Amino acid sequence: MQGFPTDIAIPRRLAAWAPIPLRLIVGGGFMEHGCAKLGRGADAFAAILQAIGVPFPHLLSWATILVEVFGGLAILLGAFVALASVPMAVVLLVAIFTVHLPYGFSSIKLMSVTAAGAHFGQPGYECDLLYLAGLAALVLGGAGPWALDNVWRKRWRQSSPGA
Repeated sequence: MQGFPTDIAIPRRLAAWAPIPLRLIVGGGFMEHGCAKLGRGADAFAAILQAIGVPFPHLLSWATILVEVFGGLAILLGAFVALASVPMAVVLLVAIFTVHLPYGFSSIKLMSVTAAGAHFGQPGYECDLLYLAGLAALVLGGAGPWALDNVWRKRWRQSSPGA
């Protein structure tokens, strides 16, 4: 196809908004997972951690919930993105190596379809990698417009004597 544009020029002003959907899905997704664990009770999640051999299951249950809820909120708001991403990445890596790795890459494993509906197998580590990629993109590329990090950075520059 001669003359077909393979590169669409996106103005920088528009491209600057690219982190917004990342922040929404990564932050919102983490918060949803943390709130779901909290809704079932930290003790229920601690029992799962204990069953898979994680040490200090009650402590790590609460730590995971807090990282997911407050880390997700930080990402959603664009606040402390680089700092919040570290414990969030740790939670994802632990999930990959303790739960999802034996089930392979794919997050969706259609096992069968019956009159009752579709039946799926255990999820692999695909979604965890997508979350890690989203966090990396936000850390490396910035949190974009409407990020609290930008507001604080601007105020800090205005209040510093050399600015």
